[in-house]
Amino acid sequence: MLPIVRLPLAGLLLLQGAAASAQQVSYENLVEPVLTGGETVVGEAVVYPTSAPARVTAVIVTVPPGGETGWHTHPVPLFGYMLQGVLTVTYDGHGERTYRAGEALLEAMKTRHNGRNLGPEPVRILAVYMGADGIPGAAASEAPAPEAAPAASRPN
Repeated sequence: MLPIVRLPLAGLLLLQGAAASAQQVSYENLVEPVLTGGETVVGEAVVYPTSAPARVTAVIVTVPPGGETGWHTHPVPLFGYMLQGVLTVTYDGHGERTYRAGEALLEAMKTRHNGRNLGPEPVRILAVYMGADGIPGAAASEAPAPEAAPAASRPN
């Protein structure tokens, strides 16, 4: 039979308080901010759909070397976290941006864009769509028209 150890009530309360304090400190030490914001990477306000019950969906997007996402938009807010690789994204009317492993972003919603993996390894992205029932996380779109080349100058 095991011996019974009796602690005074004050000792128990001290141990309980220390354990709770250690737990709180541990949680605070475990949290590392990744991203906070209310605008997408191209300056659009993040707007949540309200037409149906909320639906959060998390997926891993994998783009092979030399692959592309295809031109698309997002009808719902999208938080992205680069898990692996380097992705170059062209935003219609907003230029290009390059994202690397360990970086986070609030992806463009209404602005069509296309991601390209120009590197030697697959790109893996944790994509979290903050949408609503019946609303897709992404919608294919047409590629923008190529910019008109400047007219060649004519000799006089």
